[in-house]
Amino acid sequence: MNVPLLDLKLQYQSLKSELDAAVLRVSASQAFILGAEVDTFEKNVAAYLGAKYAIGVSSGTDALLLALMALDIRPGDEVIVPTYSFFATAGVVSRLNAVPVFTDVDPVTFNIDPKDMERKITSRTKAIIPVHLYGQSADMAAVMAVANKHSIPVIEDGAQAIGVQYKDGVKVGNFGAIGCFSFFPSKNLGAFGDAGLVTTNDDAMADRLKMLRVHGSKVKYYHQFVGGNFRIDAIQAAVLDVKLPHLERWSARRRENAALYNSILSASGVPIRLPEAVYRESGAVNHHIYNQYIIRVPRRDELKAFLGTKSIGSEIYYPVPFHRQECFASLPTSKDLFPVSDDAASTSLALPIFPELTEAQVRFVAESIIEFYRK
Repeated sequence: MNVPLLDLKLQYQSLKSELDAAVLRVSASQAFILGAEVDTFEKNVAAYLGAKYAIGVSSGTDALLLALMALDIRPGDEVIVPTYSFFATAGVVSRLNAVPVFTDVDPVTFNIDPKDMERKITSRTKAIIPVHLYGQSADMAAVMAVANKHSIPVIEDGAQAIGVQYKDGVKVGNFGAIGCFSFFPSKNLGAFGDAGLVTTNDDAMADRLKMLRVHGSKVKYYHQFVGGNFRIDAIQAAVLDVKLPHLERWSARRRENAALYNSILSASGVPIRLPEAVYRESGAVNHHIYNQYIIRVPRRDELKAFLGTKSIGSEIYYPVPFHRQECFASLPTSKDLFPVSDDAASTSLALPIFPELTEAQVRFVAESIIEFYRK
């Protein structure tokens, strides 16, 4: 049985007529940059997220970069980030000649450790970027308590977490000053290429983000400050608007697949640490959307190779934390100890979790893992 890590063709086929019509509509209009398609998508995705403003941008990486620019992060400023995440979380900080300051992560969720985060705050700390990794919210109650105590703005990296509810039904992207999302094709809500989003509930911040998106300009050719070309394409907005109404159903299917994995693997007795949704203080529920389904296992690389012999896709996210990256070797916090992140990097493996997986495919993957550890 063939079980790919992801098969985007299945999703496309299920919405082919609507998606094709949306792309052809944009082609016929010849209006490719911003415009009505972008306006419609921004309105709809803002309503879905419960945010006052949702601003489409060119990628998830550019969303983070734009957010840092909107907060006027300058050379030498420190920005706290978890050491275990996709490279963009720290890379955008360095692109502005600011200093990424690394923290360890929570051993259950892989998200930023609020205690280590507070230990890393100095007089030069100008922003904190918690990451809602793998589709599960960071502990935003603890993060915001620390950030507010020290008057430090928070940028939420929700690249893998669109639609995640954290507290009282509030979705991530609404807790910090700015929320950032990615629509890379492999995400729960994926475009036909690169695209992203920033959210905010602050009027002045929204105006600043919109100007920075078009080179710091509100009126063409008149620039209040230096921005960039961070605009989302109209074709991507049209595609995403077709997919948006299906997002909750797709995320629910991912949770069903995860529940089946958990049920089979937890009863097997094999040495696997399974992902789990974390319930915190009253009213705070971590509403996992499983952008990735991550297990932690001994002999991880051997298991990955074994699954490959059975035509089962898997992936390692992320084998090299920031503190071990060559490009960050000179940073002060690269010399610190990050035991949880190092453990995650050496033991974590992502299994197929996409919504179109069949029950038979999920069972085959789980049974193959059990077979490997019982050999």
